[in-house]
Amino acid sequence: QIIELSLSKGMSPMSPIGFVYFGSFISKRGDLSSGYRYVKLALSLLDKVGKESAGEVISIATQVKIFVEPIQAALEHHNDGYAASMVTGDVFNALLNTILKNACKYVAGVKLQTMREEHDKFERLAKENN
Repeated sequence: QIIELSLSKGMSPMSPIGFVYFGSFISKRGDLSSGYRYVKLALSLLDKVGKESAGEVISIATQVKIFVEPIQAALEHHNDGYAASMVTGDVFNALLNTILKNACKYVAGVKLQTMREEHDKFERLAKENN
């Protein structure tokens, strides 16, 4: 429904969330190319309608993008998602982007010591905001 409202009434700061979740849903149903297009649209909308939801949008978008683009590209997206989440005070999505980034690092073959440092940072942030 958020997509219908966005198309009929105009885009809002919540529109990227609708498009990214729809893209993720379509991808999980087997149509990766269409889902990927919705995900890219959601990411491009962040620059036009506001980045209030950027952390959440990026965390969902990267889960589709890693099946189309090299997984190493997702690492930078998760850094952006972490930063955007922290700016808006969205600790949950900052932590989610950190966890997903570490999962991508593991699959990409990044040294475990580097991942340990990221995990320590994640753990500190989680404890501070518990």
